[in-house]
Amino acid sequence: MSEIDHITHEELMSRLHRMAMAALACYPLNPAATVSMINHSENTTYRVDDPDTGGVTALRLHREDYHSAGAIGCELAWMAALRDAAGVITPVPIPGHDGELVQSVSIPELPRPRNCVLFDFLSGAEPDEDELVDSFLSLGAITAKVHNHSIGWTRPDDYQRLHWDFDHLIGATPYWGDWMEAPALDSERASLLEDLVAMIRNRLEIYGQAPDCFGLIHADMRLANLLIDGPVTKVIDFDDCGLGWFLYDFATALSFMEDRPDVPELTRSWITGYTTERPLQPQDLAAIPTFLMLRRMAIMAWIGSHADTDLAKELGPEYTAGTCALATRYLASDGDTIEG
Repeated sequence: MSEIDHITHEELMSRLHRMAMAALACYPLNPAATVSMINHSENTTYRVDDPDTGGVTALRLHREDYHSAGAIGCELAWMAALRDAAGVITPVPIPGHDGELVQSVSIPELPRPRNCVLFDFLSGAEPDEDELVDSFLSLGAITAKVHNHSIGWTRPDDYQRLHWDFDHLIGATPYWGDWMEAPALDSERASLLEDLVAMIRNRLEIYGQAPDCFGLIHADMRLANLLIDGPVTKVIDFDDCGLGWFLYDFATALSFMEDRPDVPELTRSWITGYTTERPLQPQDLAAIPTFLMLRRMAIMAWIGSHADTDLAKELGPEYTAGTCALATRYLASDGDTIEG
């Protein structure tokens, strides 16, 4: 059982803030530096401000029992390789006093150690909601660059990252829990989604895991993880990177908005951007609806296992209803589309 199971959200935030302050001592930072939370989802990220120099860094406190220090080091190694060889701008980690990029911190109120990493602070802003078509064009191109590098990069022999295959997303051993625990899932809806999951499994078995379609991916390539800085696009938050289908990165870009009426236009824009850097074959294009539904069901599982989070509460039963509507369209088209 987790040490945080029986405390309120407010108390958890307070304890994590104290842990973040304690973590600063691991790094060559001003003792007067302050932290302010940027976001809290799985991990908790803080902005670190030096009051004397005006310097800014970003501290990521990792969740419990997810990635080992070695696995986090593998994430950082790929980020460095992307910067060096592919021209993809990613945050640069800052070593601690001992020279290590991954540090461990604990406090009396949270005695189980947590891993943490300090990054330089990248300038830029999340893509504008009013310019999504252009943003998906850029996102497609940069995703293809990431995939091109993934295919050509020789991973270390001890490379440790998660596998985002069917079983670990929505199958027998899901990382994010059982989609059957999603809210407002009665027997009729559950039966519909069981049919959906069966079709997804069948389509993915046909599609396969050849090296040109399955490899090291970002696995959370949402617009929230892009920073636009003038003409430059930067990529952040590689915490979920692991082995999976390249097209899963496209599906993550549409997380939480798969039922928008402009999804076909956004999809075409992403494909146009992607194919400026890397070709897509007819079987890839045909598989896109399947990957959208795979991601949608993975989010269903996440909501069910994170019912107390703000995001799960915000999405709520409406997300289940929307998933069922998409599933009905997908099944009616035999997996060829999710458009209405």
